[in-house]
Amino acid sequence: MPTKDRVQYTLRGVPREVDELLRRKARRRGISLNQLLIEQICLAGDGVPGRRYRRLKDLGGRWQNDPEFDRILAEQRRVDRELWK
Repeated sequence: MPTKDRVQYTLRGVPREVDELLRRKARRRGISLNQLLIEQICLAGDGVPGRRYRRLKDLGGRWQNDPEFDRILAEQRRVDRELWK
């Protein structure tokens, strides 16, 4: 996107917890906070018309192990023998 087609925003009053969450997310993905915020704004506005992604990495992020999610899945996969009698 050419520079003259871009607009600059200034945000104030972002809660500290939100700031920390966004910075962590950007760091995990290996991108700048600015790039993460631009992506999030574009997604909130239903994306940018005509934008083409060159790498799927930018769309999908990275796999992260989540023990709590694994525990929930294991619980859902458990067969209740009483229901199958």
